[in-house]
Amino acid sequence: MFLTVLLLALQPVCLLYTRAVMEGAAGQTARLMITSEQPDAAGYRAFALRRLAAVPDVAIFHAGGPLAWDITCEAAAAGAGSVRVTVTGAVEPLPVLGAFAGLWGTRNAQGDIELAVEVAYEGRPSWLEGDYETWTAVWD
Repeated sequence: MFLTVLLLALQPVCLLYTRAVMEGAAGQTARLMITSEQPDAAGYRAFALRRLAAVPDVAIFHAGGPLAWDITCEAAAAGAGSVRVTVTGAVEPLPVLGAFAGLWGTRNAQGDIELAVEVAYEGRPSWLEGDYETWTAVWD
């Protein structure tokens, strides 16, 4: 009975850990995009992949290997200052819990559970008036 309960608790814990790392990686990548001077899509992807390396390369945490993450980095139109980062990955459900895998998310063609996280940030809040020169002029 104890092993059954342990097995039933294992999959949700793995999913929660993977999702937490995905959210952290997406958030850190979005902050990098807001604060970086020069846009570099390949650099943003490499940055996110480095953070996603915290997920063990085990199918119940992440299926497909360390480069199988789908990372989308979108910057808004020039001057808008907002960014959006989406990280998508797949997790192989445990055999016992495969029947209930639909409760945790959608399933792909291989039967894996798909996890997706999206983070959006504004570099300049809408309530902030003026520009950088206006703000620094106050201190001169």
